[in-house]
Amino acid sequence: MIAIIAEKPSVGQDIARVVGATEKKDGYMAGNNYLVTWAFGHLVSLALPGTYGYARTPEEELPMLPDPFQLVIRQYKSDKGMATDPAATRQLRVIDEVFSKCDSIIVATDAGREGELIFRYIYAYLGYTKPFRRLWISSLTDEAIREGLANLRDGKEYDSLYEAADCRAKADWLVGMNASRALAIVSGTTNNSIGRVQTPTLAMICARFRENQDFIPVDYWQLHITLQKDGDFRQFRYMENIGTKQAADDLYRRITTDMQAVITKVERKRGFQAPPLLYDLTALQKDCNIHLDLSAEKTLAIAQSLYEKKLISYPRTGSRYIPDDVMRQVPELLKQVISMKEFREYGKQADLSALTTRSVNAKKVTDHHALIITGIRPGTLDEKEQAVYRMIAGRMLEAFSPKCEKETLTVHATADGLDFRSQTTSVIVPGWRGVFNRTEDKEEDEESTNKGTAEFSELETVPITGRSLSQKKTTPKPLYTEATLLSAMENPCQREQSRTGSALPSAAGFGRMQTAGRLVADEEAREAIKELGIGTPATRAAIITTLFKREYVERSGKSLVPTEKGLHLYEAVREMSVADAALTGSWEKTLLQIEQHKLTTETFMRSIMAYTRQVTEEVLSIRLPQSPAGGIPCPRCGKGHIRIRPKVARCSNEDCGLLVFRRFLNKELTDQHFGQLFSSGTTRLIKGFKGKKGNAFDASLAFDKEFNVTLVFPPKKGGKSSRKKGAAD
Repeated sequence: MIAIIAEKPSVGQDIARVVGATEKKDGYMAGNNYLVTWAFGHLVSLALPGTYGYARTPEEELPMLPDPFQLVIRQYKSDKGMATDPAATRQLRVIDEVFSKCDSIIVATDAGREGELIFRYIYAYLGYTKPFRRLWISSLTDEAIREGLANLRDGKEYDSLYEAADCRAKADWLVGMNASRALAIVSGTTNNSIGRVQTPTLAMICARFRENQDFIPVDYWQLHITLQKDGDFRQFRYMENIGTKQAADDLYRRITTDMQAVITKVERKRGFQAPPLLYDLTALQKDCNIHLDLSAEKTLAIAQSLYEKKLISYPRTGSRYIPDDVMRQVPELLKQVISMKEFREYGKQADLSALTTRSVNAKKVTDHHALIITGIRPGTLDEKEQAVYRMIAGRMLEAFSPKCEKETLTVHATADGLDFRSQTTSVIVPGWRGVFNRTEDKEEDEESTNKGTAEFSELETVPITGRSLSQKKTTPKPLYTEATLLSAMENPCQREQSRTGSALPSAAGFGRMQTAGRLVADEEAREAIKELGIGTPATRAAIITTLFKREYVERSGKSLVPTEKGLHLYEAVREMSVADAALTGSWEKTLLQIEQHKLTTETFMRSIMAYTRQVTEEVLSIRLPQSPAGGIPCPRCGKGHIRIRPKVARCSNEDCGLLVFRRFLNKELTDQHFGQLFSSGTTRLIKGFKGKKGNAFDASLAFDKEFNVTLVFPPKKGGKSSRKKGAAD
C-alpha cells in the first residue's frame, strides 16, 4: 500500500481521482493500492516559548534560545490563552493511521519551501522513518499529475529545501519571539511585534513617509519658444532648468517674437521597447495592485484559487522564465488566449509561428517556472478571479509578442546664443503594447511637454512666433503603494532614481531614448539580484498584512502611511540592525545558499543566534514614549491610570473597578482602540464585529454614563447614530 499526502483536501481529492482511490473515508481516500490523505496547511509548527518554560520571561532571561527546538500540533489563540487546534489533532491521527498502513509515502504537498516544511514537520512529529518520494509538479491538471507520478523523485533530493525552510522558521522564531518580548518589556504591552522581515519593511515605509513629509520643494523655471512653418508649429524648450526668477526673467526678455531661430540639428532614431517577462508572483501582485486595486494578499489568494481550479501554474513562483519543453506548449496555449473576447482583436494580427523567446531560459528557472495558464478552459469564476486570470493570460500574450517599435524625432535650435530642443516620440508598430493598450506602458521619453508637429530642415531659419516662461517645483519621492513596496522588498539595496535633491532637475538627459537594450539590462539586472530581497514572493503579502493588523500602517487612497504607533516604533529602532533591510536581504540570500548546498545549516544558525542576541539587546535599550504616570488617566475615577494587559485593560485604582476586555464580540481590540476609548470615550469605526448569529458588522465602541461599553453604529443617511449595549466574549 502507498500513502500520498497533499497539502489541502481539494488537492488530495484531485490526486485520489487520478490514481483511482475513489472510496471516501474519514480524512482520506482509498483504492487501487493507494491511501490519499491531506493536511490543512501547517498542522505542526515550532513550539511557543511556554513549552520551553518561558512563560513570563523577565529581561534577564532574554534571549530565549531553545536547544533543541520542539514541534507541537498547531495552536490558536483562545480566551484562555493558546490552545491546541482540535481539527489539526484529528487530521494528524488520520495521517498517522494512513502512514502506518503503508510501505512508502508520496509527498504531494505544494512543491516549494513551505510545502516541503509542512510535510517534514508532520513526518518528524509522528516519528516516521519510512522512505518517501516527491511529486514535484507546477500545475494540477490530470496530465501534470500523471506525468509527475511517473517521474517521482527521491525525497532526499529535497533535504536542502527542507533545511532552508526549517532554518527560516527557526530564524523567524528566534528574532520575532525575542524582539517582541523585549519590546513588551520596554513598552508595557504585548500587542506589538518586531520581526526579521516585518520591521525592515515598516522602516522602509516610515523612512519614505518622513522623507516625503520633510521635503522642501525648490522652485525652478523653464523657458519655451514656438516656431511655425506651413501652418503648423513646434514648441522647443531651453536646454537648462533655470534656478532663479531673476535669471528666468532675463532670459525671457532676451527672446522676442521678431527674432529668428536657426535649426542646428534634426535627428531621427528608431528604437524598440522589448516585451515584458512573464509573471512571477511579485510581478503579478504589483500589476494587480496598479490595475485592479487588489492587495498583495488578495492577489495571492485569488491566484491560489485559480491554481487549485487547475487554470494556472504554481503561483508562488519566483521565476519569470520557462524552460524549452514548456515553450513547446505555448503556441497552443496562446490560441486559447486569443480566443478570449478581450484579446480577439489583437489575435487577428498575431503571428503564433514567430514568437519572441525572451522569457525562455531554463537556467533562470528556479523551483517553478513563470506563471502561465494551463490550457483548461475556465468554468464559473467570480469577477476578481476573471480579472486576475485575464492578467496572467494577457501577460503571456505580451511576453511572446514582437517588440514595440518607436521613432524619436529630436530637433535642436538656437536663438540669440541660447540652445533649445524639441523631442517627440511616436509608436510605429505597437507590437506587444497592443494587447492591453495601456497608457501605463509608455516610457518616459514618450511623455513630452513639447507640443506641435511641424518639421524642419537643418540650417533652416525660422521666425519665433511665441515664447513662454513656466514656474515649476521639485517633487519628493511618492509614498509607497503596495505595488512599489513589493518592488522595494524585492530589491531593497537598489538605489531608486530620485526625482528630488538639493540640485535642480537636470535637463541633460532630456529626450534621451530608452532603448530596448537598456530596458532589458535593467530588468534582467533586477532578476539577477532577487536573492537579495527581503522575504520571498510567497511571504511578502503576509508581511504587509501583518503591518496592517498591528496597526503600524494604514491606507490613504493607494498610498501606505505609517500610523503614530508605527512611527513611534520606527523612531525607536531605525538605527538598529533589526530595521536594516539590506541585512535582512542577506539572510534571504544565505537561505538560498542552503538550498543550493553552498552553506551549512550550522553556519546559518550560529549567525542567527548571534544576530538574535544583538537584536534583543538593542530592543531592550529602546525608550518608547510613555503615558503620564505610566498610563492613561482613568476617565471614571480620575485617580488611577489605565493598565493595558494581554487580555484586559483596567484601572490601577482597585476601588474603581473600570475594566474592558480585549476581546469584544469576536473582535480583538488593539492598544490603539484602548487608547481612543479611554482618552476620548469612543473609538473610531472598527470593522469586523460578529453578532451571536455570526453576522459581521462595523461599529465604534463608547462608554455610557455608567462606563459600560456600548456599540455606536454609523448614522444612516439623513439619520442619527444609534447606540446598543454590547457584551465582551
